[in-house]
Amino acid sequence: MLTENSYHNSSKLYIVYCSLAGLIAAWAISGLLTIVDFISQTPTGTFFGVIGISLGFYDPGIAQYIGFVLHLLTGLTAGNIFGQISLFWKGLSPYNSQHGILMGMIVGILLWAILFLPLATFIIQPRLDSFANSMVPNQYVYSIASHFQGLYYIMIGGSFMFHLVYGALLGYIAGRMSEIRIFQQQRQSMR
Repeated sequence: MLTENSYHNSSKLYIVYCSLAGLIAAWAISGLLTIVDFISQTPTGTFFGVIGISLGFYDPGIAQYIGFVLHLLTGLTAGNIFGQISLFWKGLSPYNSQHGILMGMIVGILLWAILFLPLATFIIQPRLDSFANSMVPNQYVYSIASHFQGLYYIMIGGSFMFHLVYGALLGYIAGRMSEIRIFQQQRQSMR
């Protein structure tokens, strides 16, 4: 009974580790996206604004805030799902940081293919195209829509790379947390 309870607590902690790793990785990618805005000379938060605009929020501040929060929640949720699945499929489990990087990159690719690619193809890009070709609610929406006109394939390729980085960070952090947890358990058992 004690062993079963220990496993149950350990698995809950493992899912928390993976969720936290997903949140940290999403936050890091958010920083990289801000750097891309700076390099491309678009307003800071443009990527997050695109998410908000696609959902119908046309105020610049609100659109960026909504996009940023949804981006972080998606990263957190992806990390949580990664943790839950890897509890049942041990080969996916990031038992150390090196193995975690590889498994995390697989998660990043799956996240890109299952979530980002369909959303970008069927919701975000058509919405931006409709704003570029018709009446738009305000100048902010028009400038965002016109900026992304004709950049679909660059956006898709760039997002693939960002999802690989997200996955590598997710896997590395989750694997590192697992290594630390195992080390702590070994130290406690030696007492």
